[in-house]
Amino acid sequence: MVQKISAVRGMNDIHGEGADAFDYLVHTAETTFKQYGYRSIRLPIVEKTELFCRSIGEVTDIVEKEMYTFSDRNNESLTLRPEGTAGCVRAVVQNGLAYNQIQKLFYTGPMFRYERPQKGRYRQFHQVGVEVFGLATPDVDAELIVLTARLWEKLGLENLELQINSLGSQAARVAYREKLVVYLTDYKDQLDEDSLRRLESNPLRILDTKNPAMKELVEGAPKLMDHLDAESAEHFEQLKAHLDDLGIEYVINPNLVRGLDYYNRTVFEWITTELGAQGTVCAGGRYDGLVEQIGGKATPAVGFAMGIERLTALLMDHNKVPVLAQPNVYVVLVGDNVQRPGFVIAEMVREALPHINVQMNCGGGSFKSQFKKADRSGARYALVLGEQEVSDKVVAIKPLRETSEQVLVSWDDLTEHLAQLMPV
Repeated sequence: MVQKISAVRGMNDIHGEGADAFDYLVHTAETTFKQYGYRSIRLPIVEKTELFCRSIGEVTDIVEKEMYTFSDRNNESLTLRPEGTAGCVRAVVQNGLAYNQIQKLFYTGPMFRYERPQKGRYRQFHQVGVEVFGLATPDVDAELIVLTARLWEKLGLENLELQINSLGSQAARVAYREKLVVYLTDYKDQLDEDSLRRLESNPLRILDTKNPAMKELVEGAPKLMDHLDAESAEHFEQLKAHLDDLGIEYVINPNLVRGLDYYNRTVFEWITTELGAQGTVCAGGRYDGLVEQIGGKATPAVGFAMGIERLTALLMDHNKVPVLAQPNVYVVLVGDNVQRPGFVIAEMVREALPHINVQMNCGGGSFKSQFKKADRSGARYALVLGEQEVSDKVVAIKPLRETSEQVLVSWDDLTEHLAQLMPV
């Protein structure tokens, strides 16, 4: 027997209800983004390695440990994208979209990180991302948060907690960093291995440690919020005022710093307690210096990314997954000479009523077996076509989800009748 080939560890097939949830989430997200005036952008999966070293930071865990990097035939170092923001910034710079323009963009697709696979954390995972270029004011920060809150409402997701913080300006962060290093150095013997490594390279990440043994130490650290520059403090107050006006509840988390070097000022995360350790389902913030860092002219920017696998797990756990492709109508064909007219009728309905999904029985089968398939499909109605119906040019419409009687409708009146049964 030939040995089966399995998927690469941490890179999973998405099928069945998982695929339905994935499609529903992406469809709902993209529809919501368009409501707010955001446009789609499609980005490459592979980028030059230098892009991520320059944007994410060479001393981050992602660049040091997690990237899938390889040399191509021209000996150029390339990387499967570990996140979407850097590639989007590269695209707007390269295509002249960033300078002196406002761009509101969204994208969807796979990301890749070499991590230890566990629930909610995979080596190939998918994100929906939103990025705004050319606006420095806190109202757009608030808009992104409001937009995500609106999406949770549409999806029927509850019990998500919004955490916010401000990292201040780059200059304020540098000054705070020095104070934090002095504090942590005094307690160096209490730092775990990861924190010792980050003490010199990225000390702010120590504040976000998940090690319970370091909780008391971190809580006693100087607070970045107490060291904000005046402009950043005012920016943060205005953001909170916008959220208060709209009734969006939030928690200020002074230890929320985000894992990437390019953030400044506003950072935020939406958290759930229902997925174990992988509780962050959406995260983002402002990164005003990144466009210039990647070679463009100075341009303010802000964005977020949400993890599709984690959100779809929530949707499935709460039975919030409608099947977008589920048929409204199932065509049952009984007899030797009904297949061809059945095809014509199915296409006639699809063309006239695009909001109605039509599934036609293929492969034959008895009257009884076809009705079993129709019932399992989830359709509301069966269109039954036998040899007598073809001769009389009528179709029997049989309800599958209600107790009303079957009716005969002429082919000419079929689409009008279905439109009344299932309006847009």
